[in-house]
Amino acid sequence: MITSLLTDHYELTMLSAALRDGSAERPCVFEVFARRLPSGRRYGVVAGTARVVEAVANFRFGPDEIDFLRSAGVVGDETLAWLSDYRFSGDIDGYAEGELFFPGSPILTVSGTFAECVVLETLILSILNHDAAIAAAAARMVTAARGRPIIEMGSRRTHEEAAVAAARAAYLAGFATTSNLAAGARYAIPTAGTAAHAFTLLHDDEPAAFAAQVAVLGPGTTLLVDTYDITAGIRNAVAVAGPALGAVRIDSGDLSVLAGHARELLDSLGATETKIIVSGDLDEYAIAALAAEPVDGYGAGTAVVTGSGAPTAGLVYKLVEVAGRAVVKRSENKATVGGRKTAVRRHKPTGTAVEEVVAAQCTPTPMTHDRALQRSFIRAGEFQDLPTLAESRELLRQNLISIPWEGLKLSAGDPAVPVTVVPSGGS
Repeated sequence: MITSLLTDHYELTMLSAALRDGSAERPCVFEVFARRLPSGRRYGVVAGTARVVEAVANFRFGPDEIDFLRSAGVVGDETLAWLSDYRFSGDIDGYAEGELFFPGSPILTVSGTFAECVVLETLILSILNHDAAIAAAAARMVTAARGRPIIEMGSRRTHEEAAVAAARAAYLAGFATTSNLAAGARYAIPTAGTAAHAFTLLHDDEPAAFAAQVAVLGPGTTLLVDTYDITAGIRNAVAVAGPALGAVRIDSGDLSVLAGHARELLDSLGATETKIIVSGDLDEYAIAALAAEPVDGYGAGTAVVTGSGAPTAGLVYKLVEVAGRAVVKRSENKATVGGRKTAVRRHKPTGTAVEEVVAAQCTPTPMTHDRALQRSFIRAGEFQDLPTLAESRELLRQNLISIPWEGLKLSAGDPAVPVTVVPSGGS
């Protein structure tokens, strides 16, 4: 898909002015970072980088895009001629998907001429802010689930394309499956799903609905038992599928009480191996509250696709260097550190992360257990090999193990790992 018009008008206004005054070709460095984490969060999760690289590859202005810009009077002929030949020829480096980030972490660095870099701002931020927000919320849910699987099922609560991106970010964060088939097709994410209440209501009675589902999917399926009375629903489910019933799902009510009741009833009916899946507006706090209950898995939807109260990661895209000279924005509450940054994470010999060191226009003094955080995604316009989604998923799992345990708490507190910034000229 052509991505060039997924941008703001003012990006092209700046481009036009820079082309006119001759500053468009000045070499520049832009960085993506967060000034702070969303309220209550102790870490951020880098997600969407692979989608950014794909979007940059498709950032082109063909005849249709040029005709629109001309007819709408967005830019003049000089700029249109420049855009018609646009190909990003610079460098993009950054944190791999699955890395954690904190306030000030330079998670993406875009280097090239001012013209070719500035037009990417909106596109890059729209992808990273969305995907990182979803991944951070999903990672908190995975931690709260304590190893129990979670299915992502939020497609009906967001834009159709955002649903696909959210499913990818949630899977990166450790969700087991998604209900979204487009995400399964595009990213090879395992999909899952059985039936909704409408299927039960379609039939003359609950046993008939269960029998129809079992006839197609077998007794190992998951039966939704709360359309009417849960106790009767569980009895009907076992009567139809037998004690080898795969799972029952409860989608409403006091899940803590109902899960215990369901376990006792299932055991009494001989369905001791039948699992209990719960869903219904679950977020990380609700999942954590069910930790001691006999729940075997969760379905999470709305809270996932909305970032569980933080629908954006709060990332910004700022110019930090022009022609090798550090530039700094100094407006109130929005000061930046000038210069291209290099970042490492420092660890104890045991592997626990203790500090992130960010150095401007210099390299941090190396220590034994440092790990460099940035890698190359695009070099001189050439696209580099990226980690697979499975590799990024494993990287995040390892990163969550590496931070101090306090950083995994759901309560508000300081970032899990402090960031030390070494200004230009330091070491």
